[in-house]
Amino acid sequence: MKLYNTLTRTKDEFVPNEPGKVSMYTCGPTVYHFAHIGNLRTYIMEDVLDKYLRYSGYEVKRVMNITDVGHLTSDADEGEDKMLKGAKREKKTVLEIAKFYTDAFFEDCKKLNIKTPEVVAPATQCIGEFIKVIKKLIEKDYAYEAGGNIYFDTSKLESYYVFNNFEEEDLQDGVREGVEKDSNKRNKADFVLWFTKSKFDDQELKWNSPWGVGYPGWHIECSCISMKHLGEKLDIHCGGIDNAFPHHTNEIAQSEAYLGHKWCNWWVHVLHLNTNSGKMSKSSGEFLTVSLLESKGYDPLVYRFFCMQSHYRKSLVFTYENLDNAKVAYDKLTSRIAQLDPKGGDVDEAAFASLKAGFVDALDNDLNTSLAVTSLYDVVKADTTDATKIALIEDFEKVLSLGLLEAAAKKREENAMANADPELIAKIEGLIAERTAAKKERNFARADEIRAILTDMGVILVDTKEGTTYKFA
Repeated sequence: MKLYNTLTRTKDEFVPNEPGKVSMYTCGPTVYHFAHIGNLRTYIMEDVLDKYLRYSGYEVKRVMNITDVGHLTSDADEGEDKMLKGAKREKKTVLEIAKFYTDAFFEDCKKLNIKTPEVVAPATQCIGEFIKVIKKLIEKDYAYEAGGNIYFDTSKLESYYVFNNFEEEDLQDGVREGVEKDSNKRNKADFVLWFTKSKFDDQELKWNSPWGVGYPGWHIECSCISMKHLGEKLDIHCGGIDNAFPHHTNEIAQSEAYLGHKWCNWWVHVLHLNTNSGKMSKSSGEFLTVSLLESKGYDPLVYRFFCMQSHYRKSLVFTYENLDNAKVAYDKLTSRIAQLDPKGGDVDEAAFASLKAGFVDALDNDLNTSLAVTSLYDVVKADTTDATKIALIEDFEKVLSLGLLEAAAKKREENAMANADPELIAKIEGLIAERTAAKKERNFARADEIRAILTDMGVILVDTKEGTTYKFA
């Protein structure tokens, strides 16, 4: 597998530190609001990478943080804590906000078939780790105290701007939300490791530390959580491209200063989802969430399909017209799959291997999901048995997770219902009504007998709290 590395700016063969095993860290959400679909594009593509590594035979351990403290409204470590901002907005405590939006995030992930990582670590549960690493950085003279806060000293590094060709004078302080320059810094690029009460007296969450009561900076969180759960050498670190600087740059600086050696081998960044007016955000235009798409009649998996039609290293433009085009394509694909006969012959092993090779080649080439989706179309058009096609789709779905077979089964059921003989429908519904009455009379023998009759007719009963429905087998 060849994977692009933002750190080296090259696409190289992926080789993990330990044969057969992959340690993978992905930056999680700051849970002060709902995730917008631009955020979720990143998580979808990270999910594909995670699942493809497993598909390829690797044992993957993936860790994700939950930022429930410390992420300020400016990525330059200035301004108001986003969690405090969310709590003020909704007149709740920070912990109430964190719990609500963490649950909402994972509910969105579930709708998008995004696998939950093996380890999900809220920052507020790792305070001891942050303090331990900051103390070591101070001892090694990579950090200093000023104005009550602890800063990382970027001047001690041989190279700081590792992802881009930034020059120090090109960076500006206070470019977001009216923040002002931090006069405590020795160098413009220095960043905060620990804030104290001297600067943020209204901060709700605070902890004792050797430097006073305060709370961690955003950047230290990911380094410490990753090292705690994945050790001193990390294979892959993922995130959105907007995290490359300063967040991931600062992670590398503090982690390697602390460890004394290289920390992470591969950096995988997903590019922005844009609107026609520019980068998507929570503060401009319509707040595009999974729930909003659902309210407009879109299946969340259509959005997942939409994301996969573009390469993760290309910016993707969201419009409802583009999403509609994806929906049409998704519906056509699932309709074609619905026409396949699950009992249609045997699996042709030679055809299976040949068609699978195209899918693997696509994903081995820097996770080219667009070509992987093309492989699905190659399967449905192939001159082979329906059993082979269904087996291939089931195999590809281990990575793509588009819900194709489920959607196809639903279409088959809808078609069967639409084309059923009215007399047959009346007979089925009459038997279901008789069975319901038998159950109320506790005549379970007759109820079971009716179920058996319906089963022989190719009818599957579905009992719910609201009553009994049915579908054709």
